[in-house]
Amino acid sequence: MDFFQEQDIARRNARLLVVLFLLAVLLLIVLANAAIAGYLWFSQDYNIYAGSREGLRGFLAHFSWERFGFIGLAVTATIALVVTLKWMQLSAGGKVVAESMGGRRILPQTDDRFERRCLNVVEEMALAANMPVPAVYALDNERGINAFAAGSTPADAVVAVTRGTLDHLTRHELQGVIAHEFSHILNGDMRLNIRLAAMLKGITFVGDVGHFLLRSSGHARTGLGNRRSNKGAALPVLGLALWILGWLGEMAAGFIKAAISRQKEYLADASAVQFTRDPTGIRDALRVIGGYLPGTLVHAARASEMSHIFFGQIEHRLWQVFATHPPLAQRIRKLDPAWDGQYIERKVRHYGERPGRPGEGQVGVGRAALVTAAIAAAHADGDEAAASDAGFGPDSGQWEAAIATHYALPRAFIDHSHDPVGAQALALALLASADDAVRQRQLGIIGETGVRGLEELVTTLTPGMQTLGPQQRLPLIELCLPALKTMSPRQYRVFKDTLLATIQADRRTELFEWCLFQLLRHYLDPEYYRVKPSRPRYRKLARVRFHLGVVLWVLARESGGDPGAAFALAVRELGLPKLQPPRPEQCGVAAFSKAVHELADCYPLLKPKVLKAMTLVAGADGELSAAEREIVHAVAAVMDCPLAPEADWPLATPPPAQNTRANPSAGNSP
Repeated sequence: MDFFQEQDIARRNARLLVVLFLLAVLLLIVLANAAIAGYLWFSQDYNIYAGSREGLRGFLAHFSWERFGFIGLAVTATIALVVTLKWMQLSAGGKVVAESMGGRRILPQTDDRFERRCLNVVEEMALAANMPVPAVYALDNERGINAFAAGSTPADAVVAVTRGTLDHLTRHELQGVIAHEFSHILNGDMRLNIRLAAMLKGITFVGDVGHFLLRSSGHARTGLGNRRSNKGAALPVLGLALWILGWLGEMAAGFIKAAISRQKEYLADASAVQFTRDPTGIRDALRVIGGYLPGTLVHAARASEMSHIFFGQIEHRLWQVFATHPPLAQRIRKLDPAWDGQYIERKVRHYGERPGRPGEGQVGVGRAALVTAAIAAAHADGDEAAASDAGFGPDSGQWEAAIATHYALPRAFIDHSHDPVGAQALALALLASADDAVRQRQLGIIGETGVRGLEELVTTLTPGMQTLGPQQRLPLIELCLPALKTMSPRQYRVFKDTLLATIQADRRTELFEWCLFQLLRHYLDPEYYRVKPSRPRYRKLARVRFHLGVVLWVLARESGGDPGAAFALAVRELGLPKLQPPRPEQCGVAAFSKAVHELADCYPLLKPKVLKAMTLVAGADGELSAAEREIVHAVAAVMDCPLAPEADWPLATPPPAQNTRANPSAGNSP
């Protein structure tokens, strides 16, 4: 499945959402006018002589363009206000959504075996997808098997799983579910989900007002005096009309949700197979849901308005047209056309019981052929005892050993990455200078933080860190992110200031140091601050041609091949024949940083094009270097745009070098 094609689909869905939303608002305006006209007709047009009200003509007399415009403006303004407030609430990050449903954050230090397994799987998927490890939340009060990913960007994304998911799925089934949620993160579905929730809240708000009026009128009728009048009697009629209006709006909202969500679920299922290289994982998870009594039901108070973000249908629907997810059988058959229609029965575990191993003793539950390279490598040389435990998967020690082996990282580094102080020490040790004098200055800066044991730990880790290859740096940083997100706001401010001061200790900034700082800042800031997204300023890439040239040329020079040929590939992809590489003195780290931040101000539709051009440059020589990976990931982070998995990056054979300005100084450095 082509990542950039999925981005195009996500953008088309966003446009469809806007069209459907505008149609729903227009319908609400018409119905609101009808409700107001009915209220006025009921309260004012009673004929005391005839003992009745005027008929249709009297009702239509209350329609006028002036009143229509006024009511339309009032309805639009109200919906816009509600949508804005809901958007502001949800855009604060995925943790807001998870916590609103009673989610509890699973800490990296958890000693619960089920939670530890889930954290391991999430970390595996993040490493496989080349993205930072998101925070994980548990919905402890939910027995249904379900999960969701929430957030406005990959930087503030979280993955939440129900207790039923933790306790009743085998490891390879859990991998399928988590991979499904990761595809939503990478395909840009999360931002669309937030827009959808905010817009639908605006549509259903009218019904909330009607319900309030109905209750208010009920209290008024039972109050002192209990006066009866036309206007008093009309109030519940208005409330009933608005409630019916809201009910119709809710139906429209349900239809919009269903229209947008169902196709995304098919795509996410298919993407999960790509991530795990194993169609049986998500297929068997769906089969378990079909044979599990609580199914995917979720009872959290706020779950209904966010039903479209879940892995499965959270409530029973009488009509399939309003279902946010395709039927279970259809999803399974899409993954396995030869499916025999049999589900996997899984007994509901009572929570007073001692936790067992999900799937223990069952027949027919396959295990993943290949989930991630780390786990595959671990099992390749595993013993029989490890293989027999495959339904549950490796314990924490086995998993950490597998990751350490695959990435050739010291086991101590993996252990420290799960502790906040250890994760800080690893990040700072990556910046340790080979120059003794500079390194002593850096250690002095670290010692001034007052964090107990931090300076000593950095000193201990530095020798091992200096033996790491460049390709090991990015995975190590990604493993540190969950622990770094558990610091207090004050601890994070101190860490961030220390990180910057450590970089500047030698009074110059290397490209790797810039990439490291930007990655950490981008993925940690949303955890501690309310980060405002950059305001788009550039609608056309031609307006940022120079900055685009700086970024592409710096990346092209990191290629092992001809930078001019790599640059030419990007020029053709972008359709900008006038795009030229800048002069060498214009390609320093400061200029590169400025150029990246200018590109971050492009309109969202342009950003995937820039990243696709960068992946072409990175793969122009047929391989990806560590420096190329770090640059592309850092630029994607600053631009706040999801990045395709490296498996989807094109590894092209560069065309013959051309005698143009495309290769004026391949050997120069910034």
